[in-house]
Formats: sequence, structure tokens, C-alpha cells
Amino acid sequence: MLSVYPACFYKEKEGGYAVIFPDLNHLATCGDTLENAIEMAVDCLAGYLYTAKQEGENIPAPSDINTIDINEEYDEYESAFVNMVAVDVAEYAKKHFEKSVKKTLTIPSWLNEIAVANNVNFSQVLQSALKEQLNLN
Repeated sequence: MLSVYPACFYKEKEGGYAVIFPDLNHLATCGDTLENAIEMAVDCLAGYLYTAKQEGENIPAPSDINTIDINEEYDEYESAFVNMVAVDVAEYAKKHFEKSVKKTLTIPSWLNEIAVANNVNFSQVLQSALKEQLNLN
């Protein structure tokens, strides 16, 4: 399902672009060029919506593009415009957030034998242990 939110794009005086999503707690990103800023806006929007859904947060509805006040968000810019940013969060997540990475590891033979005998899912155990170690639970 496509998610579409208005974003304010600001060409900064020093170069580059700032991007702010007023509806999403003023979520912001940036890019060196307009093309890069658009790519970063899509990534930022997908990441925010994906994480909010995972954490059960309420996601606000997008505003009508015509109600966005470009000057309300930022005032240090050379030029600015409002544009809608669209992303299919589920598809984006499959490619960027949920992509599995193969890891090779070594464990003692006796431990492997016991784990195999007990039908242990090594990937699941490693993921759980890493999340605990990194305080991501």
C-alpha cells in the first residue's frame, strides 16, 4: 500500500537541500542534490512509518498539500517548495530493512550436536542474542 505525505524541500544557502515532513513530528532529512534529497526523503519516510507500525504508534494522516505553510518549518533557505513523497513501506522494507544477511560462525562441535538434537533454529537464537546484547528488545 502506498503511503504519501507532504514534505517541505528547502534549497539551503550553503548548498544542499533540507527536507521536513510537518505531519510527522517535523521529521527531517537532507541531501547534497535535489535528487539525493528526494531519495533520502523516501528512505526517511519509509523508515519512520515502518518503525512506527512496528512499535504500535499512532501514525497521523497526511495533510492536504495546500494547507502546508512552507515558512512555518524553516526560514534559512534560498528557495523552497512542497511536494508529496510516496513510498510503499512494505516493499521498501523488504529491500532495505528486512533483508537477511548470511553470517558464518564457529561453535564447539559438542554444542552443535546438542543444538541439532534439540531442533534449535540457529538464526533465530543468534538474532535474539544480538538484540539482547544490543539492548534492542
